[in-house]
Amino acid sequence: MTTHAASWLPLSAGERSVAIEVLVHGPLSRTELARRLDLSAGSLTRLTKPLIESGLLVEVPEAGTPAEVRQGRPSQPLDVVAESRSFIGFKITADMVYGVVTTLRSDIVARLDRPLDSLDPAQVADVLAEMTKELTHAHRGLAGIGIGVGGLVEDRAVVRESPFLLWRDVPLAELVRARTGLPVVVENDVAALVEAETWFGAGRGLDRFVVLTIGAGIGYGLVQGGKRVPNAEEDRGFGRHWILAPDGPLTPDGERGSAVSLLTIGNIRYQINAATGRDHSYEEILALAAAGTPGPARVIGEAARALGILVAHIANFAMPQKILLAGEGVGLMEVAGHTVEETVRTHRHPLSPRVALETKVSDFHDWARGAAALAIQVLVLGPAQT
Repeated sequence: MTTHAASWLPLSAGERSVAIEVLVHGPLSRTELARRLDLSAGSLTRLTKPLIESGLLVEVPEAGTPAEVRQGRPSQPLDVVAESRSFIGFKITADMVYGVVTTLRSDIVARLDRPLDSLDPAQVADVLAEMTKELTHAHRGLAGIGIGVGGLVEDRAVVRESPFLLWRDVPLAELVRARTGLPVVVENDVAALVEAETWFGAGRGLDRFVVLTIGAGIGYGLVQGGKRVPNAEEDRGFGRHWILAPDGPLTPDGERGSAVSLLTIGNIRYQINAATGRDHSYEEILALAAAGTPGPARVIGEAARALGILVAHIANFAMPQKILLAGEGVGLMEVAGHTVEETVRTHRHPLSPRVALETKVSDFHDWARGAAALAIQVLVLGPAQT
């Protein structure tokens, strides 16, 4: 029987830990689950019973074991039914809304994009509601909506400030909930992406993990002990004051020689325009740099060295097991990845281990998936117990 997401709430701290372990790492046998969570068999049974009864967890056949030799329920692993509920994730930019539908395990099963003719909050909410209606026709059982925005978000509901959208004090969650009838979670887009990668992506199972994004801005997220570390500056433009080259370029956005001035797409395009008097797309600039065109090659080379310094600094101080480089600006690595890697080595101790740097070629649908993953966390499993 299909259950509503609300019937899975509220979960106790113990129930939540069981649900998360199975969601992220399942299917898991009861023996393995008890070992992972350091629980007795009795305690595990007490915690899993309401989760099974509610429909959040199900017993599945053990892979490779013939039915006639299975010895009852204790031998049957526990898992979630990924397709039992669907979630919508939206990423809002200055001119587009990117939408995805995901399963309970954050796998994208549909995409839908719409242009924005206005940034008026009510009109943006109207667009989100229209997209939700269209997606609902094709995907039944939608449990909730996650929305990612670049800016400062309070209580996962109100956009206090978004320089990209020119918003202040916008009750976005309530605006969309009133139009769709679905529960809504709003979060800073980088924070949502970090949560998604921690649970379902590159950071799964890691204790210390960093996400670094380059694109319209610079984003940074740190995971410690398997949990994202909240950062008061993550919503206010990471990298504007992180000086990587004191004599670097002066651009309209960010201090001279800062990570923002050197690495963001807008500022790279500004530098090329100032030098040549011509406007080029980011992709065109990368292609020109790859072909050895002097101006673009110089700018991209400086950006690559700046990225190498930034990665080395993060590795030196945060000591992560892995750094995930993501965002719409990661095409830089295809053209000048060798420069980035050489610069990282130059700014690390000779005996330091190699930085595990993973590059994820991503687009705005990955950001939307991050918002959906956050909705899964909050709407299905409930807020983390503190």
